[in-house]
Amino acid sequence: MIRVWRCQEKSPRYCTLALCFPDRAFCCRAVQAVDVYGPPATILAMPADTVEKLRNSIRDVSDFPKPGIVFKDITPVLRDGALFRNAIDLFLERCRTLTLDKIVCIDARGFLFGSAVAYELGVGLILIRKKGKLPYKTESASYTLEYGEAEMEMHIDSVEPGERLVLIDDLLATGGTSASAMTLINKVGGLLVEAQFLIELDFLRGREKLEPTPVISFLRY
Repeated sequence: MIRVWRCQEKSPRYCTLALCFPDRAFCCRAVQAVDVYGPPATILAMPADTVEKLRNSIRDVSDFPKPGIVFKDITPVLRDGALFRNAIDLFLERCRTLTLDKIVCIDARGFLFGSAVAYELGVGLILIRKKGKLPYKTESASYTLEYGEAEMEMHIDSVEPGERLVLIDDLLATGGTSASAMTLINKVGGLLVEAQFLIELDFLRGREKLEPTPVISFLRY
C-alpha cells in the first residue's frame, strides 16, 4: 500500500490522502483533509469541502469595533443551517477524541458552539461571562483585548477539583480572553485539557498565552 497526498488546486493548504494498492491497480481516495500549514498538534482530519465552505463564509468587517480592526464576522455561518451544523461538528468530533467532564465557553459567541457540544456529549456546561453578568459568587480575572480591557468571571461552584475541561470559543486573537478563562479554571481547581477555536489569527500569536495547554483551531488566518 502506498500513501499519496493530493493537494487541492483551489485550496493547496488542505490535502487529501489517497491509499493506493499497486497489486490491485486502484486508489481509494480519502474523503478527509488536513491543514498542512498547521503545526503537528493542530493537524486534524476534517472534510475538505466543509473547511472551504466555512472559510469562504467568514466575512471581514473593517474598522469594527474600532478603527484599524478587521473583525471576523461569523454571522454568515450562523444563518446557514448546514454551515452552522458543520462548524459545531468540527468541535464535536474533536471533543469525542478526548476524556472530559465539562465544556467551558466564553461570553458570548462561545456559548453558541459550546452549548451544542455539551448537549450532544451529555456533559455539563460552564459559562465564563463579563463582569457583573453572573448572579452567584464568582472568581474573576482581568485581561486586555485587542481593542480594550475587560474582566471575566466564573461561578465558584462551577467546577469540582480535578475535573477535565475543554474550552470552546469562536476566535483566538491576542489570547487575552482565553488566558483569563484559563486563569479562572485554575483558580477553581479544574484541569484544562484543551482549548478549541473555530478561527485563529496566527499573526497575533494568541496561543502563546495559553501554553502549555494544547490549542486546536479549524480556520487559521
